[in-house]
Amino acid sequence: MKVSQVIERYELFCPQDLSLEGDISGLQIGSLDQEVRRVMVALDVRETTVMEAIAAKVDLLIVKHAPIFRPLKNLVASPQNQIYIDLIKHDIAVYVSHTNIDVVPGGLNDWFCDLLGIQYRSNLSETKEGYGIGRIGDVLPTSFEDFARKVKEVFDLDSIRLVSYGKENPLIRRVAICGGSGQSFYPEALAKGAQLYITGDIYYHTAQEMITNGLLAIDPGHHIEVLFVDRLVDLFNMWKRENDWDVMFLASKANTNPFYHL
Repeated sequence: MKVSQVIERYELFCPQDLSLEGDISGLQIGSLDQEVRRVMVALDVRETTVMEAIAAKVDLLIVKHAPIFRPLKNLVASPQNQIYIDLIKHDIAVYVSHTNIDVVPGGLNDWFCDLLGIQYRSNLSETKEGYGIGRIGDVLPTSFEDFARKVKEVFDLDSIRLVSYGKENPLIRRVAICGGSGQSFYPEALAKGAQLYITGDIYYHTAQEMITNGLLAIDPGHHIEVLFVDRLVDLFNMWKRENDWDVMFLASKANTNPFYHL
């Protein structure tokens, strides 16, 4: 089986053209004609991911975050460049699925909603007709603090940041969510009636603006997107059974979360 055949099936589910403008998606390292026997799904491509892939004799990495996100000036062996050098040296192709997996119906943001019990949901911010990034919907009435505890438990977090002045604990009925760094969409969450917005990497001043405008928020961090890994492996194994592929699909176990809390 070739890289092109794996990608073709994936893009029937999650087309590249759903990606946000200027986003990086598609094959970034390797060849579409490369033979594939082992595929690993990972959130990030860091040195630990590459070591794991080499040890597992992987031919193709499917990742959410592109390993090459700035133009390269050279491939001189530096710590960052060594990641690319090792991938090329060991013939490991890399395919990126970034915002298209956020946008696609039945993709990452819907998986988040399933875990948190967000029902009757719709797109948070329209990206093209009929599609959008983020989701907004209804939950059973739950206090802000209890819902925050649920987010912490569902995503197995050691801590969680709450955007409030520490006094509000209202009942929450309408929730918006966007994986990754989605703070720029908070005005749309407000306009669509969200009481609570869940997204990662919220800036200090943006958090203040949210509170001023009457929106509470939870920042569970960017790394909750690691849900992508196991869910994609499940999908690929389903397609493997349907198409009788002779390919092994593996979930990366490397921890690429750079943040810890004491």
